[in-house]
Amino acid sequence: MRAALRSKIIEVCDKKIAQKGDNVSVSFYAFFANKNTEPALLMEAATWWIQIHELDHFEKAQKIKTIVESGK
Repeated sequence: MRAALRSKIIEVCDKKIAQKGDNVSVSFYAFFANKNTEPALLMEAATWWIQIHELDHFEKAQKIKTIVESGK
C-alpha cells in the first residue's frame, strides 16, 4: 500500500477515535470523499481490506490503525 494511503488511513482512524471513542468502527470508504475521484486508490484500499486481510465491511478503527502501522 502506498505511503499516502497509509497516512490517510491513520489520520482518519485517529480522528474517528478522538470523536467517538475507542469502540468506533470504520469501512474503507471512510478514507475517501463521497465522489469517486480516485478510483485506483479506492481499489487499492478495497483490495487491501477485502482480499488481503479479509476484513468485514465495518471494523474497529483501532484495529485498522494497528494493522496499517504494522506494515501488513
